[in-house]
Amino acid sequence: MDSGSSSSFSSDNNVKTIVQFVSRDDESTAGPPMDIPQDITQGQLELLLNSLLQNDEQLPYSFFVNDFEIITNLKKILEDNKISTENTLNIIYQPQAVFRVRPVTRCTGDLPGHSEAVLSVAFSPNGEILASGSGDTTVRIWDIETSTPKFTLKGHTNWVLSIAFSPNGKFLASGDMNGDVRVWNPFNGSLVVGPLKGHTKFITALAWEPLHNNPSSSLLASSSKDGTVKIWDIRTGRCHLTLSGHTMSVTCLRWGGSGFIYTGSQDRTIKMYEAKTGKIVRTLAGHGHWVNTLVLNTDYALRTGAWDYTGVEPSENLEEAADKARQRWEELKGKGGERLFSGSDDFTIYLWNPEVSNKPITRLTGHQQPINLLSFSPDGRLLASASFDKSLRLWDGTTGKFIATLRGHVGAVYQVCWSSDSRLLVSGSKDSTLKLWDVRTKKLAMDLPGHADEVYSVDWSPDGQRVVFCSKNRLIKI
Repeated sequence: MDSGSSSSFSSDNNVKTIVQFVSRDDESTAGPPMDIPQDITQGQLELLLNSLLQNDEQLPYSFFVNDFEIITNLKKILEDNKISTENTLNIIYQPQAVFRVRPVTRCTGDLPGHSEAVLSVAFSPNGEILASGSGDTTVRIWDIETSTPKFTLKGHTNWVLSIAFSPNGKFLASGDMNGDVRVWNPFNGSLVVGPLKGHTKFITALAWEPLHNNPSSSLLASSSKDGTVKIWDIRTGRCHLTLSGHTMSVTCLRWGGSGFIYTGSQDRTIKMYEAKTGKIVRTLAGHGHWVNTLVLNTDYALRTGAWDYTGVEPSENLEEAADKARQRWEELKGKGGERLFSGSDDFTIYLWNPEVSNKPITRLTGHQQPINLLSFSPDGRLLASASFDKSLRLWDGTTGKFIATLRGHVGAVYQVCWSSDSRLLVSGSKDSTLKLWDVRTKKLAMDLPGHADEVYSVDWSPDGQRVVFCSKNRLIKI
């Protein structure tokens, strides 16, 4: 290292270590092996790496040695984990989001209006529109700035169990207890198509075809307790395909970016269908009890389509918007195929590479009770799991390696949701609290009280500005 750059990192009596910076993404090395003092801090490592990579502006990075993150300085990691420095030490680096999400600190507004429990809430892909579905049979569209309802969408005759915005932001789908599906225009509150009838039991989940495969968002999938998934063409209002094969309720649904639909069921299996033909490609078996939740490492890109953190309106040209969505999806997907995680009532989580094999890559154990919900960080690197054992766990999104347990709730954890910069995590529980966690320190950042009852659904707006949560007590809070 030349004398000019080494002077700022030198220390009189400090032990030195030869290190090599290695990128986590493509395993390329940055600069030659170099001799650095062991008391070098995370901030100094960042300065050094930015100069090695010749970045025009300072970019944020996180650093790891043997999967342990350097939070204070290198020496502490080496001593705490008894890591030998006889050979060249690889310091693995990964970029962080360039933007930062402000931590949510207070309840800025109550959205009263529903007359029964609010069962689901969701932000539109750009975070500007909020929708909620309730046991009072209505769907409401809210004005976030004024905390008032813009539209009350009526038509369902039973509880509205799930809602989902299309990735282009132009449609809102809702499914109810009777098995009916409706599609609305969120900008004026009008019904686009529906009721779409075909399911014989209640709707458990809704998923839109990804934007890069369908720029006009014309296909919607719904799963039901009747054991089937139906794909609807919202232009005609007809059922385009019925996916069958499960022997019990389909509990969760994901429409992947490679043209496959994944379903988890109470029959303990996960099925992978070809979305174009509806034929079963693989059955993933391994869980010993109901499958409750499925996530893909590309979830965030599939949800937000062509929108990114800048909030710039995507191109009106459908092909251009689809290209941008494909690029964002491919970045998250990385070299392999999409990775799928499944969580079950058998207390375990499985990691799959379903495009390659029907055998799981690994099994993640540690929870003492059923897994309620899994959620992938928007950068695709970390997985969070919420369980009835009152804890959350963090896992490596590539290998499935256990990272940390987040304890603090005194009731079952129902919900978990990430900030768009992947630095913060919010969880909702039966204990009626919402907790905010700092992912870097793995500690509770703050308690967000405010509800008087169990928290059923949580969503963090993709632009990072707001968290919304709803509960049994009919209130929605932002």
